[in-house]
Amino acid sequence: MRAVLQRASRASVTVAGEVVGAFDRPGIVALVGVTHDDGPDDAATVARKIAELRILRDERSVTDEGAPVLVVSQFTLYGDVRKGRRPTWQGAAPGPVAEPLVDAVVADLRGRGIEVSTGVFGADMAVELVNDGPITIMVET
Repeated sequence: MRAVLQRASRASVTVAGEVVGAFDRPGIVALVGVTHDDGPDDAATVARKIAELRILRDERSVTDEGAPVLVVSQFTLYGDVRKGRRPTWQGAAPGPVAEPLVDAVVADLRGRGIEVSTGVFGADMAVELVNDGPITIMVET
């Protein structure tokens, strides 16, 4: 499982012209991708990292600050561009495998009392954010 975490001062995700998830104070945007052999332990690890990494201002975590998180599924994190000019997506798990694991990350975060909003799995989404810092961290299990 891969996640790109971006510290943001605000963020939103829009589907078909409707904002489906957003925050308007400092928080984290988590782009989450799943590969074929990922499982519940990977989801738990990614959720723990999102919650506990000290990447907010003054070396604080989402848990420390009560900061919001916007989780967006992102199969393109497993795009392979080593050959040619066109990415392949063979490393990305199919929807029936990936969606429950992205949902597990969200459920774990919410179980920690974290305010979580999400995109829509498999939808064409427009993600907007103001990257703060900029701070962008890759988490990989």
